[in-house]
Amino acid sequence: MCREPVTAFVALGANLGDAQGAVLQAVAALAALPETRLTARSRLYRTAPHEAAGPDFINAVARIETGLSAPALLEALQALEHTAGRERPYANAPRTLDLDILLYGQARIDSPRLTVPHPRMAGRAFVLYPLADVAPERVLAADWLAVQDQAITPLEHPSP
Repeated sequence: MCREPVTAFVALGANLGDAQGAVLQAVAALAALPETRLTARSRLYRTAPHEAAGPDFINAVARIETGLSAPALLEALQALEHTAGRERPYANAPRTLDLDILLYGQARIDSPRLTVPHPRMAGRAFVLYPLADVAPERVLAADWLAVQDQAITPLEHPSP
């Protein structure tokens, strides 16, 4: 059963192995999900781990149009993480791939498995900068103040 497409934003990150390659492969995998079309990808960014230890992260945000329900999208993202070798030995452990639904249309979801909008996105530079690349209207001025002390380095030039 096909649903009316919804615009969703997915945060991508990795800090183990070929982190940049993992993020780029995950972007391609998002575009290949059923009933889903990639409409934009942010620049790649390098950030130190936030509230965690380990090597620096490579982060990005993808904007997609999807006919998948939010729970089905979550399942698909977790399958991509598993395929990339994601393990969860403890909270905020280094990871081969991390995929989070930031926004799913205008939906507000609060379930044991999924909270949308993502509850911690406004306090994380590694989410706000790439989100601003693909949807600047989704980042508020107050959000920038909350992350002004978090170091972040763009690895690419903005798209034209």
